[in-house]
Amino acid sequence: MTTLDHWGGTSRYADLDGPVHYVDFGGDGPPVVLVHGLGGSHLNWCLLAPHLVERHRVLAVDLAGFGLTHPEGRSTTVPSNARLLDRFVAEVVGEPVALVGNSMGGMISVLHAARRPAGVTHLALLDPAVPLLGARLDPQVAAAFALYSLPGAGRWLLERSRRGVSPRRQVKRVLNLVCANSKVVPEEVVLASMNLIEQREEIPGLDEAFLAAARSVVRASAAGRRYYAAMSRVKAPVYLAHGDRDRLVPVKAAEAAARRNPSWEFEVFEGVGHVPQLEIPEVIAERLLALTAR
Repeated sequence: MTTLDHWGGTSRYADLDGPVHYVDFGGDGPPVVLVHGLGGSHLNWCLLAPHLVERHRVLAVDLAGFGLTHPEGRSTTVPSNARLLDRFVAEVVGEPVALVGNSMGGMISVLHAARRPAGVTHLALLDPAVPLLGARLDPQVAAAFALYSLPGAGRWLLERSRRGVSPRRQVKRVLNLVCANSKVVPEEVVLASMNLIEQREEIPGLDEAFLAAARSVVRASAAGRRYYAAMSRVKAPVYLAHGDRDRLVPVKAAEAAARRNPSWEFEVFEGVGHVPQLEIPEVIAERLLALTAR
């Protein structure tokens, strides 16, 4: 176990058909489980978690194929990681939780809350992957996901994106994509992300794991009727937040999801991108604490 500098979290592993890494940020009170998105990790939550620990026990799980949960032959699709989350909540936490999911993690959290309504007390969705319903994708994002879907092309694109590129540049490139203004992300998060890249360099199967997850997100989003049916089965209070400058999931898609679920609380943040927990962590913490106080 190692403590994560600056954020007070402790790395731990659970055996859920293989090692699953998570960070226990400590805290007292009802548990909150944080679920990252495609290409993300526990580091996506390091700025938010410290604001929640005074009222909650806070844990951030690394889904299969991401962070420090290595694939090791496991499936990394949305349904498979939804089952992993199911086991994590049941076997590691052991009591009902508030779920906070970003991007793909929001989709996985919806599926879990629909399947286990008694096990989820509150659900917060931060720029979740939702059906696009004709919303116009950013051209760069659309091109990348089109290549991910093609045999060989996705692997080539991932390898090309790393070739001759320093870990710092890799991190900055991702932050420029997911943030409206990447300069708001502290240097300590950049350094931690660089270190994580270096830790993962020699792990086999990471590109295949990412591509399987990316293709699965696209399939699940395209199955709009089935996904919306899962949303309708969520019984917990839901808070849906979205940045109006999100390049990966257009805000129009979030607005459509909100219209279909009028009981959900919906908020759009101006000048914010795809990861509000990194861009405006104090504001998001305030909203989450208000949600779980109800």
